[in-house]
This record gives sequence, C-alpha cells and structure tokens, in this order.
Amino acid sequence: MQRRYKGLTAAIAALTIAATLSGCGADGSDGDVTLKLVAADYGSGEANSSKKYWDEVARAYEKKTPGVKIDVTVLSWKDVDREVAEMVAKDEAPDLAQIGAYADYARAGKLYPVDNLVSVPTQANFLPMLRQAGEVDRVQYGLPFGASTRLLFFNEKLFDDAGVRAPKTWEDLEKAAAKLKDKGVKYPFALPLGSEESQAETMIWLLSGGGGYRDATGTAYQIDSPSNVETFTWLKKNLVGKGLTGPVAPGKLDRQQAFDAFTRGEVGMLNGHPTLMETAEKAGIKVGKVPLPGVDGEPKATMGVADWMMAFKQNGHRKEIGAFLDFVYEDRNVLSFSDRYDLLPVTVTASSTMEADPRNTALKPFLEQLPGSELYPVGETSWAKVSESVKRNIGKAVEPDGDPREVLEQIAGDARNAESAASSAEE
Repeated sequence: MQRRYKGLTAAIAALTIAATLSGCGADGSDGDVTLKLVAADYGSGEANSSKKYWDEVARAYEKKTPGVKIDVTVLSWKDVDREVAEMVAKDEAPDLAQIGAYADYARAGKLYPVDNLVSVPTQANFLPMLRQAGEVDRVQYGLPFGASTRLLFFNEKLFDDAGVRAPKTWEDLEKAAAKLKDKGVKYPFALPLGSEESQAETMIWLLSGGGGYRDATGTAYQIDSPSNVETFTWLKKNLVGKGLTGPVAPGKLDRQQAFDAFTRGEVGMLNGHPTLMETAEKAGIKVGKVPLPGVDGEPKATMGVADWMMAFKQNGHRKEIGAFLDFVYEDRNVLSFSDRYDLLPVTVTASSTMEADPRNTALKPFLEQLPGSELYPVGETSWAKVSESVKRNIGKAVEPDGDPREVLEQIAGDARNAESAASSAEE
C-alpha cells in the first residue's frame, strides 16, 4: 500500500502547504457557532466509550478555534442510525452524523457534497476505494470514518491439537472442521447468520464463492445468481448438514455470541475483524489469520467495511463544519481513533504511517486486504432494505428443510422491490 500511494501522498503534502482552509464562499454565521455532532459508540463500555475520543477532539478544536463549540452526543450502534433518522424527520438534523449509511439523506438533498466542505488535501487523502464508496451519482457525500476488513481467524492451539493447518480451499476448510469436531471442539466453524450482522457473514461467503450482492459492473443486484446459490448449497450440505457449525443453528447465532465463544476457546474457526483479534489474545487465545479461501484457492475479493461521516445542510454551518472536518481528518486524530478501536485508517497518509509502524504488525494483513476489498453497496438507497431482508431470511437457507435457492430468490425479490421504491421516490 505504501509504495502504491507514494506519489499521491507527496501530492497531498504539496497541496497541504498551498491550501489549509475549506472552500470559499461558505454559508454560516460570523458569530459564535455550536456544531452538533451525533456519533456511534465503538467502545465496549464506559471506560473506552467513543465519547472520550470525541470530547478530546472537540476540546482541542475549541481551544484553537474561538467562537466554535462542538456539542457531542454518542449513541450505541443499536440506536444511533434510528435516532439520527428521527432527528431528521423532525427537522432537527445535527450538523454532523457519524453513522452507518448516508445515501438516503444524500438523495433527499439533505447533505452537503464533500467538495463543498473540506479542503482539497483532505478530500484527496481518502483512500480511493473508500472515497468512491462515499459517492451518489458520482458526487461524494459520505466521508469514510473507520474501516476494517475480515480474515479467517483460527485458534492455533485447537488446530495443533487436531493436527490441521490453515485451509486454502473450501475442501480444506471442511476437512479441518471435521477433525476439530472429532477432537470435541464445540464450534468447529462458527457461522453467525443471526439477525445481528448476518449481512456481513453472507457477503464474505458470497465473495468467497465468486459471487456477491452486486454484479460485476456494480449496477444491479445478483443475489440469486448461480454462484451465490452454489455457495449456500455448499454451506448447508458440507458444514451445517455435517454438524460442523456447532450446537446453535446458524440462523440463531449472532456475531457477538460467536465472538464470545471464540474468546472462550470454544471455536476452531470463524470470520473475524481486528477488534476480535485483540480481545481474543487478551483472553489467552493464540489467533491465526488467513483470508477465507475460495472454492479452489484465493477468492476474487474480500469484504471491507466502512462507516460514514456526513454533514447536514439544515443549520447552514457549511464553513464551520468543513473547518472542523479538516481537523478531524488530520493524521494524529485518524490514527488515535484507529489505535483505540483496532480499526483501519481511512486516509492515505495515516495508512502509510500505520503500515510503517512496527507496533502495528498484527494489523498489516488487514491493511493489505483493504485496497482490493469490496464494500456493501452503501451508495444505493435500496441497500438498507436489502440488508434487513438478508438479516431476516438468510439463516433459513441452511436449515435442514431450507432451500438456498428459494431463500436467495426471496431476498432478490425484496431487493428489486427496494430498488423500484427508491427509483419512484426520486421521480
């Protein structure tokens, strides 16, 4: 990654010297301004709540910028998207929201375009694939904030005890899971297809099988494609049907349950992210990490995830919002957030700094995956409803009497309906 972006990093450095302020002609008051920020909580409790991070950033910014105050509200991930939606519906939108999706608000004309907010160096510094993922109709509205990728985690001790190695194909994975089961491992392969985060687990497996949510052009859903049907047919027959996914039915197993079981030493393999790596190692689990294999080897793509910052027009504080965001996306702040929550930086310069730091050796496999990863289709207003349908239905595809084709066709039908509704709303 460092070599790939060396030229761009130099260009950004040059631009930083030439441009330090947001675009001219901004609306907003010349008097005192309070910016309201609503953000998601990445912490696991009060001790490491994101409120502490944002309060530090806000106070540092207020100290250097007299006349601007930052009012911070941090909400749990279970509540934050809904709370912001309710604020917007009541015409009480915050100035800034750091949440999971931006496209609905962008298409409704409620957000500032990013190129009207931040300086050119700030916008140019976002990793290209994340910057593009923040676009609606080729205009960027979402600023990436925190990213991660997924790798196949395995318990090295359990693997050693079972005499197996990290799998390189699906057949290897199945054989390893069978040997783990023979050794009494409770969850040879934990497959969380419950309602919490099954849209992620599903996407990981679809990409591994050569498919995905969208077609190769990224213009249409392909949820019930032959490759996707084959993937879930294999999961049902070769993992779930052979009792290799543990005592809890995948459709009833949430991601956090699976992660907790991994930290207790009860799971042989699962798909994990950097936060789980640290938690498991603190619990004494020696974690091995490899990309989830494809059918016959490396998959065509792996899954990446990004959360989003967005700026609402309602209160008319464009100039003040842009200047604050320039500060938020300085390397020291991006790296501080990434370090606290084991996430990947979303900017070129912060990524290069993290990659070069020997203290971040454990994160390098995740960093290497990010540039070539595939993200959810967050730029589509239909995605929220498609994600809901996946969470509600995908577990049925691997039930004993389930039909993967029928389930994927049902989700595909929901996707077509969601796209149709989104198109009608835009007309």
